[in-house]
Amino acid sequence: MTHPTLLSALPIDRRERLIVALDVPGVTAARELVELLGESVRFYKIGLELFMTGGYFELLDWLVARGKKVFVDLKFFDIPETVRAAVRNLHGRGVTFATVHGNQAIMEAAGRDKGDVKILAVTVLTALDRGDLDDLGFACDVEKLVLSRARRAIEAGCDGVISSGLEAPRLKAEFRDKLLVVTPGIRPVENRPADDQKRTVDVAQAFANGADYIVVGRPIRQASDPKSAAEAMQRSIADIFR
Repeated sequence: MTHPTLLSALPIDRRERLIVALDVPGVTAARELVELLGESVRFYKIGLELFMTGGYFELLDWLVARGKKVFVDLKFFDIPETVRAAVRNLHGRGVTFATVHGNQAIMEAAGRDKGDVKILAVTVLTALDRGDLDDLGFACDVEKLVLSRARRAIEAGCDGVISSGLEAPRLKAEFRDKLLVVTPGIRPVENRPADDQKRTVDVAQAFANGADYIVVGRPIRQASDPKSAAEAMQRSIADIFR
């Protein structure tokens, strides 16, 4: 059951709360999937895999020309001036979100020159668990690290964070609607496969915990009927935000 105090109150078109990850081998496969999904999906994430195949920005322009929203998920991490310049090069391209993954100076550089792009700071990747953080040298628990990163993101001028649905309640309790919460690692309750995502939630739990958007990849891409899978998720979202 959705908790009314955590449910996103931001004026977001409910059909745009579902972001589909185009983590496919190439631009041709990406376009084929978009055409297959049709009007069931309005928002797409394009990340590092597609960036390395060539045709990334042509795909971005193709999506925007078809009225789709685009999330550039390249997790910018470099010296601050390089990150600032990279973000600036997204201006005017119709990009809605872009991710940054770095320290305070890096996030500030992205926030300083974001223009019409909303900057999302990565907190803790959903592929990491407590053991992984130990390996990386982080002594604090996951929730404390996520909250610390979120506080720094707001101070740096970022618009939101990428966060597991497991930490979303604490984020919403502290920041309410001052900070966008975008939640990846969405897995259906009845079929959570053994894959590289460790800290997962289902669609209903993600929004009940305060997510503003969810990012879904494999549960749609690998479905026997991807369009039906996307439409089923859209119906769930419509029920939550009716």
